Amino acid sequence: MVKIFVGNLPRPATTDEVRALFEKYGDVSECDLIKNYGFVHMKDRDAAKQAIENLHHYKLHGVFINVEASKSGSKSSTKLHVGNVGCGCTSQELQAKFEEYGTVLECDIVKDYAFVHMERSEDAMEAIRGLDGTEFKGLICFVTRTAGPSVHAETRVICFAC
Repeated sequence: MVKIFVGNLPRPATTDEVRALFEKYGDVSECDLIKNYGFVHMKDRDAAKQAIENLHHYKLHGVFINVEASKSGSKSSTKLHVGNVGCGCTSQELQAKFEEYGTVLECDIVKDYAFVHMERSEDAMEAIRGLDGTEFKGLICFVTRTAGPSVHAETRVICFAC
């Protein structure tokens, strides 16, 4: 699994559009956009290399995007999706909450949801057990686990207002 950083994304860019660009070069297991940047996970190293070479400085909606191998390298984590994150919650606060259960590799808040990547799947399971039905920043969290398209299982954390 190869993680690719995509920077300088124009506002009109969509997840489906970016995914389609990368799928021209190989299988994409995941594509997440966060404001004006994103991450694409490709299954094959050679396909990822070709995508990086061909899409770096590609013009999308009149803007040249930056495409490069992510500094954090290959994906070897369990991804958590946190829904209904309050507008007053910061990435640091959310990361600190999940770090009570283990090492957090990434934590990105996107509007009213977030993605948290935990290093160990065992720690992610502990986070599920520890956070299910608890309150965080005025929200009650319900934690479920679903199978994701990647090699690692995807865990989904959904929070609803009280």
